[in-house]
Amino acid sequence: MTDVNALPGTHRAAEALSRPFTVRGLTSRNRIAMAPMTRAFSPDGVPGQDVADYYARRAAGGVGLIITEGTYVDHPSAGTSDQVPRFHGEDAFAGWARVVDAVHREGGAIVPQLWHVGVTRTEGAPPFTDAEPVGPSGIDLTGEPKGRAMTQQDLDDVIAAFADAAAAAERLGFDGAELHGAHGYLIDQFLWSGSNRRADAYGGDLVARTRFAAEIVAACRAAVSDSFPLIFRMSQWKSDAYDAKLAETPEELDALVTPLAEAGVDVFHASTRRYWLPEFEGSDLNLAGWVKKISGLPTITVGSVGLDGEFFNAFQGKGSPVTGIEQLLDRIERDEFDMVAVGRALIADPEWAAKTLVGRTEDIASFDAEMLKSLR
Repeated sequence: MTDVNALPGTHRAAEALSRPFTVRGLTSRNRIAMAPMTRAFSPDGVPGQDVADYYARRAAGGVGLIITEGTYVDHPSAGTSDQVPRFHGEDAFAGWARVVDAVHREGGAIVPQLWHVGVTRTEGAPPFTDAEPVGPSGIDLTGEPKGRAMTQQDLDDVIAAFADAAAAAERLGFDGAELHGAHGYLIDQFLWSGSNRRADAYGGDLVARTRFAAEIVAACRAAVSDSFPLIFRMSQWKSDAYDAKLAETPEELDALVTPLAEAGVDVFHASTRRYWLPEFEGSDLNLAGWVKKISGLPTITVGSVGLDGEFFNAFQGKGSPVTGIEQLLDRIERDEFDMVAVGRALIADPEWAAKTLVGRTEDIASFDAEMLKSLR
C-alpha cells in the first residue's frame, strides 16, 4: 500500500480527500463538503436562479457534498428574516428543485439544512410579524426571559414540520437532509441546560434534554425512505457563548449522541471553531473524532478549514487561506472523521476543492468580509 505520508502534498491531498463517501443512498464523489452558511439572498424566502448558480459553482469547483444554508421549516416562529430561504410553499420548492438540478448537473450531491431558530427569533420579524419567539422555557441562552415556553402542541407541530420538510426534500430529489441542532437554535436550546429549565419529560438531565431532538430525528426517519440519510449538526459552542459545553466529558457526550443515533441519525456534523483543537484532555481527538468513536457513525468535521485564524476574525476580514492542510490530512487518513466541511474559504473561492486536490493552494483566493455582500 502506498505510504501517503511520503508523498508530496499534491498527491497526498488527492489520495486522502478524493475517496468517495457513501451513506445509505447518498454518494459524495470525495470527502469535501460545503458547510451551511446563511446568505440571505432569497427574497420572500424563495431561492432564485442566482442561488442555484451559487451552489452549482461550488459543485463545478470540485465540492462533493453541498449542505445548503439553513432553510426554515413550516412553523410561524421558525424564521427571523424573509430574505433567508424557507422549506415550505410551492414557490420555494420550485426554487429548491432548480438548485438540486443545477448541483446534480455538476456532479455534486446536495442536502438541505432544515432549521428553526427558536427564541433567537427577532420580535416582529417577517414574514410572520406577529409570531412570538418560542423555546423550551421562554428564556434565552443566558437564562433571561425571551419569548414563551413551548406547549406540547407546539412541540408536536415543530416535530411534524421537520418531518414534512424531510419528506419534501426527498420528493424534490435531494440526496439527504441535515437537521440543524447546533449553535443555540431551537433544537440546541433543548439540549442546553442554560435555556432548558423544563420540569416535564423534555427537561432535566442531558439524556432527558435530548428527547425533543430524538423525536424530531425519529419523525424524519419515519417520513423518508431507507435510502435517504439524515445528518445531524451539533456543536458545543453557541452564538456569543463560545466556551459553552453540552458535554464536559466523553461520558456526557455519550449521553448526548447515543439517543440521537438510536433515533435514526446516520451522520453527525460536529461544528467547532477550530477543527484542530482537541475536545477533551488526554486525547488529540476533536469533537467529530470523539462523536465517531462513541457512536460508531460517520462524522463531518468543520471549523476554520482553509483559514489561518478562527472564524470570527475571518468574518471581520482578518482571515486568509492556509496553504498547508497537513494536519487535516493527518486526521482524515487515520479516520478520525469521514468528511471535512469548508465554509468561508468556499465563499472566497468556488474552486477551493479542485485547487486543493491538485496542490494549487497558492492560487486560492483570500476571504474578505466584503464577499458576504453578494452571491459569487
